[in-house]
This record gives sequence, C-alpha cells and structure tokens, in this order.
Amino acid sequence: MLDLDSYLTSQKKRINRALESLLKTSDKPDRILEAMTYSLMAGGKRIRPVLCVAAAEAAGGNPEDAVPAACALEMVHTYSLIHDDLPAMDDDALRRGKPTCHMAFDEATAILAGDALLTLAFQTLASIELSNAEQAAKWLRVIRLISFAAGYCGMIQGQMLDITSEGRQLTLAELKSLHRLKTGALIEASISSGAVLGGLNSNKISMFESYAQNIGLAFQVTDDILNVEGDPEIMGKAVGTDKLRNKSTYPSLLGLKKSKDFAGKLVENALQALESFDQKAEPLRAIAKYIVERKK
Repeated sequence: MLDLDSYLTSQKKRINRALESLLKTSDKPDRILEAMTYSLMAGGKRIRPVLCVAAAEAAGGNPEDAVPAACALEMVHTYSLIHDDLPAMDDDALRRGKPTCHMAFDEATAILAGDALLTLAFQTLASIELSNAEQAAKWLRVIRLISFAAGYCGMIQGQMLDITSEGRQLTLAELKSLHRLKTGALIEASISSGAVLGGLNSNKISMFESYAQNIGLAFQVTDDILNVEGDPEIMGKAVGTDKLRNKSTYPSLLGLKKSKDFAGKLVENALQALESFDQKAEPLRAIAKYIVERKK
C-alpha cells in the first residue's frame, strides 16, 4: 500500500532540487532573483508538479523525464500566486505563512518577479535536449498545453471572471466554469503534460482528462471550505476572506455539508476514471483523496 506522506515528501524533494538548480545564482546581489526564490521556495505543497510526475509514471513512462515540465508548472503557479496577492488583485498580506512577495519586497519587484518566473517556465520547457522528432513533438505539445492553461483562455480568464464576479451571486454553473479556468486549467495541464511525456496511449487520454477535471474542481471546492472553517495557523493565511470580499463560493451556494458531499463525489468520479489503470496509478488515486482531506 502506498505511503502517501512518504511519496509526497520524496517527490517534493526531487522537485525542489530541480527548481534550485534552475534558479541561476550570482555572486552579486540580485533583487529579482531573491524575490523569485523567496516565493518559489516558500514551502508550497507542489501538487501540480507532483501530479505531472505521477501522471508520467501512471502512463508507463519514466517520471524523471517529466521533471522539467513539473518545474515549469510550479513556476507558472507561483507567478500566478504572486500576482493574485497584489493590492490590485486580492491584496493579501500572507502566503504559506510568510509575508507575500509584495509585502516582503515591494509591489514593482513582485510584479517583475512574477513575470520572470513565467518567462523562466517557458525557457525551461524550451531548453530540453531533443534527440529525435518524436521527443520534439511531445515537448511542443506540452508547451502548448501549459501555455493554453496559463493564458487568457485559462487561468487569466478565470482570474478576470473572479474579479468581475465580486459582489454578485453566481449560479452553480457559472461558479464551476470560473474555477475550471482559474484553478482547474493548470491542474488539468499538469496531468495531461505528464501523460504525454509518459507516452500514454491516445485512447486512454480521455480517462486522464476526466480524472484531471474532477480533481481540479474538487481542489477548489476544498479551498472554499477551508476558507470558512480552516485553521489559519495550519494554512499560513487568513480565513474568512471570501465572505469579506462577498465572493461566490461553494459553501455560500450549497452550504458546508453539501459542499463536502460534492467534493467527495468529484473524487469518486476521478477514481472511477482510473479503474482500468494498474498500480502505477496508485499515487494519482491517493492524491485525489488527499485533495479533499487536506487541512491547507
């Protein structure tokens, strides 16, 4: 039986080592690099890169081959957090138990650090040594998957919808659509990228996509629940902020109990999508359960 804590710890160490090697060091003080490192190495869960590596393994590939994509995904995710925390966005002072980037440095530095991480993500994806056309086609597909998820048809559109929806009660369908873009898009890209790099048979890609869509939504439902009843000491950030901003959330639409039931159903759907896969997919199954059981 898989020990998920040990698995997540080992994968997190693998990702962190790779991220550290990608952050070029300098003998001279470098404020941008310092701000990038501050946010990127602030102790996040690394769920997206771990999902990418786990998907590559479940697809029958070598998980090590997916590490560059996993690092790029974490850079994109961290850039989005830096920008989400800015005064013009959510205006948050804490992230992962530490002052947010613009609080630790300044607003201009935080904007540039986010921009630099996004750029470095695609520099990393484009720097793979390719030995044949098949490998090149895989990485080009991964670049397209991640850029689409991070762009105006994915995360950015989701963030825009989130901003323009404040103070307005959304329908459940509108809320699902918003969160599939804002949160789910990059999670889906993480799993799809891993599947591509692992060489997953094309007729099984739809099963991974179903898994990804369900856990992506479950992740956001759980985030909404934690914003109501989470422990700020464990989470490393304030709770109750969604209500203060008058945001539409699953608890505000469905209530806490129905939100928890909904998250549980999404996980059941995700697990069903993986029924035809063998033990190599066990980390993906365990992560799906972890997403709704986590405390931060």
